[in-house]
Amino acid sequence: MLSKCANPGCSASFLYLHQGKLFRLETSGNGDDTRGEVADPQGKHSSRRLEYFWLCDECASLMTVSFKKGVGVMTRPLFVARKAAS
Repeated sequence: MLSKCANPGCSASFLYLHQGKLFRLETSGNGDDTRGEVADPQGKHSSRRLEYFWLCDECASLMTVSFKKGVGVMTRPLFVARKAAS
């Protein structure tokens, strides 16, 4: 369940979908917790989890949410394209 901004340094509470930015990330399954896990009926692929994360308006203008295998879910700065020098 979403309750606050995914930025660990922000305490903004999640209230409405129209505020901030919602992210759906595929993360690797871990242990016995199968909540959100997508089953593979043929057993050919490892399990995966779809999880939701939210950034408030202020944090969403500065960063994004990503998943890195071995590290987990983390926030990282947005890269803003700069104008080419003339």
